[in-house]
Amino acid sequence: MLLKGKTAVISGGAGARGIGFATAKTFAAQGARVAILDLDAAGAAKAAAELGPEHVGIGCDVTDKADCARAIGEVLAATGQIDILINNAGITQAIKVWDIDPESWARIQDVNLKGVLYLSQAVMPHMRERKAGAIACMSSVSAQRGGGILGGAHYSAAKAGVLGLAKAMARELGADGIRVNCVTPGLIQTDINAGKISDDARVKILENIPLNRLGVPQDVANIFLFLASDLSAYVTGAVIDVNGGMLIH
Repeated sequence: MLLKGKTAVISGGAGARGIGFATAKTFAAQGARVAILDLDAAGAAKAAAELGPEHVGIGCDVTDKADCARAIGEVLAATGQIDILINNAGITQAIKVWDIDPESWARIQDVNLKGVLYLSQAVMPHMRERKAGAIACMSSVSAQRGGGILGGAHYSAAKAGVLGLAKAMARELGADGIRVNCVTPGLIQTDINAGKISDDARVKILENIPLNRLGVPQDVANIFLFLASDLSAYVTGAVIDVNGGMLIH
């Protein structure tokens, strides 16, 4: 029970076949009480109910600073503490760089980058007061290699921004006992990319993955578990690749 007695907040956790819900199930199995946040409030409540009666699901728009504060307040009212934050909520868009319009740029940046800042800020007062906390942020191999699979350049830019933001937060929050790290998944089989990769494209992609398979949500959830637990007690400001060797530095 790596997370016994801990409470974890996971954003973007309502999708049954997504990384967020896989992480929620993994954390619950390791003893954590889980609060699932999602723009889909009903979906968040349903996902939490599937985990068990002690878990909670709350609607939250991560692009709205006030709504993040409201949602975290509800979690604290229900659980009394927050030990872990997983910034998982994100969206993507397959589009060429010359076709990115102001609205698309803002939408992708707001959810993937600004949402990480706002939700992290919402838990900071509580974690700083307790002098303890673990925050893990979802980035992407797209940030490291410059896209090239499904998301556009604005997605790569947002996910690269997450890396810089998380490292800066790690530096500033370390004195308060709060660790901040990033995960950079490669191509993971979720609803976001379901049906968008042809058989021919899949063969070509696998040629460049030494482990010769696409990832599954559990692959990422396992790394979030490591970063949330005391197994990583001396790890902060780190970036962990979960890509099967697609990108080897």
